[in-house]
Amino acid sequence: MQIPQLECIGYVHNEIHTREQAPKNFDCSEYTGTIEIDPKYLDAMDGIQAGQTIVVLSWLHKADRSVRKVYPRGDRSRGLHGVFATRSPARPNPIAISEFQVLRVEGNILHVKGFDVLNGTPVVDIKKKID
Repeated sequence: MQIPQLECIGYVHNEIHTREQAPKNFDCSEYTGTIEIDPKYLDAMDGIQAGQTIVVLSWLHKADRSVRKVYPRGDRSRGLHGVFATRSPARPNPIAISEFQVLRVEGNILHVKGFDVLNGTPVVDIKKKID
């Protein structure tokens, strides 16, 4: 079966430049920054407003795609687990799921809080958080 190619819709801009700086998860992050959406998707942003929480799917472009087992959150006392049983960034298809609080919207730029991905990370989709 032929799978359609994934298309990047934008990029993350923040102060996280190394994996060591990145929080283990979005729910423990105070990092702010922006998500720059390709202007051709501006109409798809209609309805995103300050105060909302959005779910962002991104491609962890620097992840090791060959890793199959990891220590959850780097804690060796928990033993090795398969990557599908963890939130590890190392996985065959390194798709991240994060939740961001929208601080403001300026054209094709989303100012958000809660980053747990590196600066320059490609964004592949945005969805409304289900309450």
